[in-house]
Amino acid sequence: MSLRSGAATAVRRAALLTDRMVPTRPGVTVLIYHRVGAGTDSPVDLPAAQFRAQVEHLAAHHRVLSLDDATASLAAGTPAHGVVITFDDGTTDVVDVAAPILAEAGLPSTLYLVTSAPGAGVLPWGAPAASWAALADAAAGGRFTVASHTHDHRLLHRTSAAEAAEQLDRSIDAITDHLGTAPAHFAYPKAVPGNRAARTAVAARFRSAALAGHGVNRTARHLQHLRRVPVSRGDDLAMFAVKAAGGLRLEGALRHLAATPRYWNRTT
Repeated sequence: MSLRSGAATAVRRAALLTDRMVPTRPGVTVLIYHRVGAGTDSPVDLPAAQFRAQVEHLAAHHRVLSLDDATASLAAGTPAHGVVITFDDGTTDVVDVAAPILAEAGLPSTLYLVTSAPGAGVLPWGAPAASWAALADAAAGGRFTVASHTHDHRLLHRTSAAEAAEQLDRSIDAITDHLGTAPAHFAYPKAVPGNRAARTAVAARFRSAALAGHGVNRTARHLQHLRRVPVSRGDDLAMFAVKAAGGLRLEGALRHLAATPRYWNRTT
């Protein structure tokens, strides 16, 4: 076992112990997916069968909420108890593989889209991107919504106010022009919080903004820093159930603290 994997195992054990000592309170758990059934070796590319099993678990054991409904409940001060399914980036497999599985189960989901990608055909790191036509088809049923993940997957911790505004406005305009509805929600790329100017720009444009950190969202103050729980290929169904229930809060808190230093010198 490598030092890194050993440390990760120790953190997870400590997080599970913390969960037992301090039970999770009811609220909204937001899950993050990236890829499904793409056939890559990425730890965030889940086999379709694994994703289907997770969807079946959610349908059987949880109330699955749209992001609109979940954030409305937080804003009203009456947080719903349920799970929200989200995806980041906008690869082809999200609309070709994941969206049909969710549609079959009748469950809502939200994609945080890098809006430069559909026109280019690829994401900034080379992964194949869903087309605007495919995104429109997925959204036509009303249960698959598209939100903003900036235009170029730009990290907003070191941008000027003008640069942040440009990234957000280009993203909003692209989604509105191609899909007919302005996005109401935003996720910071790499879960790195924006600087003050960027946070102000985000709050002025979006009903919610997502970061990282396991655990449930319970109040309106979470709306501009929604906690989201990443799902990976290494999660067996038992571990997925813990995550869906809002567990592993300590692990999520440490991940959130590590995000900015880890990506400090990155721009995308």
